[in-house]
Formats: sequence, structure tokens, C-alpha cells
Amino acid sequence: MNRIKQAFKDRLWLGVIIVGLFAGLIGGGIALGINNLVQHHEEVTSTRVPAGSNKSGGTKVNKNKADLNGEASQAYKSVQGAVVSVINKQKVQQSSGTLGIFGYGSSNGSSDSSSDNKLETASEGSGVIYKKSGNSAYVVTNNHVVKGSNALQVILSNGKKVNADLVGADSATDLAVLKINATNVKTVASFGNSNSIVPGQDVLAIGSPMGSEYANTVTKGIISAKDRTLKAGTDGTLTSVIQTDAAINSGNSGGPLINMAGQVIGINSMKLASDTQGSSVEGIGFAIPSNEVVTIINQLIKNGKITRPSLGISMVDLSNVTSDQQQSVLKLPTSVSKGVVIMDVNSGSVADTAGLKKYDVITKLGDTQVTDAGSLKAALYKYKVGQNAKVTYYRDGQQHTATLHLTKSADTTSTDDSQQDNN
Repeated sequence: MNRIKQAFKDRLWLGVIIVGLFAGLIGGGIALGINNLVQHHEEVTSTRVPAGSNKSGGTKVNKNKADLNGEASQAYKSVQGAVVSVINKQKVQQSSGTLGIFGYGSSNGSSDSSSDNKLETASEGSGVIYKKSGNSAYVVTNNHVVKGSNALQVILSNGKKVNADLVGADSATDLAVLKINATNVKTVASFGNSNSIVPGQDVLAIGSPMGSEYANTVTKGIISAKDRTLKAGTDGTLTSVIQTDAAINSGNSGGPLINMAGQVIGINSMKLASDTQGSSVEGIGFAIPSNEVVTIINQLIKNGKITRPSLGISMVDLSNVTSDQQQSVLKLPTSVSKGVVIMDVNSGSVADTAGLKKYDVITKLGDTQVTDAGSLKAALYKYKVGQNAKVTYYRDGQQHTATLHLTKSADTTSTDDSQQDNN
């Protein structure tokens, strides 16, 4: 009997458990369903575009909380009035005849045609006014901006267009100085010491990228490196330049690179950037250091040109000579792989006086190793006319030295672009 009662109790509890579980499942499903319905309703409500009037959608302009007189803005304002656009005008031949079925003919019916030259804008660049003296003001820009011009014009920051005269230009450093009427000049820039700059320093580039339509455009960046060595001008002379990531585009050439005190620490040169990279590269621009700029300006103002020492030779890079010829003709030891080969010596020149001859291989000038024509010119241009320089060279496999008396000079505004370099 007890067993029957116990079995009955067990079955009763089992039923209760089963009913409880079943009720829980049903209740949970109902709760889950209700929760899903609530979430769906909320999603529909929150994503549906509200109906009604749009009058509450208006807004207003609030007071500008940004600092409008920050360091960069003040630096720009202090120099902006001195930055100009430089217009290179060149002669374009035009026919004065009328266009007929078979080409141009004169208006009187004869076959003769006449032509005249008209000045048109060939290119545009930038510049900066650095000096005002009496009725004259002086602008520094790049040589390649003014090269080949038949006339020059300068557009001032106020939009006034004035004529300009070329005081002098130097292809080796890609610099030129212009002279304009100072009547409308209100601001001049000053030069800072480019030897004191440091990588990471904030700078601004100002100029006319893509032409005078965008005059006085300012871009901001930093000094990426202060002493890059690049080839400048058309003669491949190595020069030390400032590298910056401030945007410098075509038309910026000749404009100033300034520090946050508004001082010019370099003259931007797109020519250097394009010549070096072969194409437009974002974030890499170059500027000629202000200390070099001031040195060149003062010589151009004084003499109208830059006079540098010249060896009086024509030369080729040793790298352009085959290994067989280096051994059979030049008789060089295998340890010598870089330098320049003298191909001709002008009679009475500095090299001739020092005893240098054809096929001598120059490997060193002073304390500077000579690797090619550019490095030889860079080393030579550190000397002044009248100074002495020691030259190291190889002749018939033997190393020799000689003293060069740099009494001769050459106007480096004219260059030779041929494979055989002259100096």
C-alpha cells in the first residue's frame, strides 16, 4: 500500500514539473514575442521621417570661436603685401595678311605676306619685394621664371600691374632680381637666417600657384630637411636646398617660404622639384636658402651677373666612360670609379697654367671628393676669383696634385647643355 502511495506522489510531482516547464516555455515565448514586437515598433518609429511643418529646421551663424590672429595668420599678413606675381612676356610672330583658301595672303591680293611680333604671356611665376629705395623697389624671383623674356611685368598684391626690368639673373642658383616702380609698394619682406632653421619647424609658402588667378595663395607645412643636395639650373650644379611639405605648385616658383615670424627663409623653386623627381610629387618641395639668396642678390645688384671661377676645361663624367676605356686609355687603377675626365684644356686657362692635360681624371678639389661634373662645379663655386685651390687628379694611372690659381672667371649665366660639360 505504501508503495502505491509513493508511486502516486512521484507521478504527481513529475506532472507538476512537466506542467511548470511547459508553462515556462510558453511564457518565455510570449515574452520574447512581445519584446520583438516592441523593438520592431521602436525601430519603425525612430527611422520614419516625421510629418508636420519644417519651420523648426532653420539655424543661424554663431560667433566664430577660432583664433583669427594665430601665429600663422599674423605671419602671412606681415608678408602678404610684398608677394607678387611675375609675368614673362615673349614675342609671338603673327601674320598681318588675310586668311585665304590656300593660306595667308596680303589684303591687296599679292602673294607676299608680312608679319609683326606681338608680346604675349609665355609663363607666370611668383616673387617677393625685399627692398624699397626711393622710387625703386626690388623683387627676387627664380631665373627660370624670367628666362627668355622680351618684357616683364609684376602684379602687386593690390592687383596693380607694373613693368619690371631685369637687374640680373643666375642660372646656377636659379635666382633673378627685378626692379619696379615703388609708388604702389607698401610692404617689403625681410630675410631670416636660414642656418638657424630646424626640421619640424612650421613654415608658410606664398605665391601664385597655377598663375596670377590664384595670387597670394598660402599653404602651410614644416621644414622636412634643411640641407638637401640637388642639381640646380641647366648646368647640373649641385646646390644645398631646404625641403618642405608645404604645397609648392607650378606658379609658386620665386615666391617666399617664411617662418612664423614672417621672415623669408627661402625662395621656393618648382623647377628644382620637377627636375629632381621627374614628375609632380605630393609633399616634397624645395626652396633656396635665404642666406644663399642674399649673397646672390647682392652680387647681382652690384655687377648684374655672378662671376665665378672657371677651370677652362671641357669634361665628361667618368661614369660615362666604359670600363675598357678606363683601363686602356685612361690607365686608371680599379679603385678609381668616380670623377671627371678632362676632354680639352683652353690655352692660357687656369687648368692649362696648372699643367692639367687631356685625359687627366680629377677626383678631388680642395677637401671635396669629385664624383661628377656637378660636384666639381659645386666645389669650385665655393672659391672666389683670386683664391688658390688644390686639385687631385690621375694621369697614366698615377695620382698627382696641383695648385690652381683661380684668376680666371666665367659668367655662369650662360651654360652648355651638351653631354660634354664646360667649365
